Amino acid sequence: MLTLAADIEVLARFGRALADPIRCRILLALREAPAHPAVLADALEVSRTRLSNHLACLRDCGLVVAVPVGRRTRYELADERLAHALDDLRTAVVAVEADKTCVDADEKGCC
Repeated sequence: MLTLAADIEVLARFGRALADPIRCRILLALREAPAHPAVLADALEVSRTRLSNHLACLRDCGLVVAVPVGRRTRYELADERLAHALDDLRTAVVAVEADKTCVDADEKGCC
């Protein structure tokens, strides 16, 4: 069983990973299928260097793993449950966004 401190650390790592749009795009791409860095860089239209830095962050956060395939490396989600978590989080945020109860949310910048 995790302690409160461990729970907080896990959520903080997940939040750090999701804090950058490129990392979000990488996670969503890997949710669909594992991929080699060159393929990911081309698909996401980012430089290989930039992609490499983001993949390192995602590895440090424990969300992706590098799998050696011959002389190349393929990246995939560290656990298949992460794909479900990403889907659940995305749909929950969309549902909450659609259900704003504050009528002044847009004007006041709240909710």
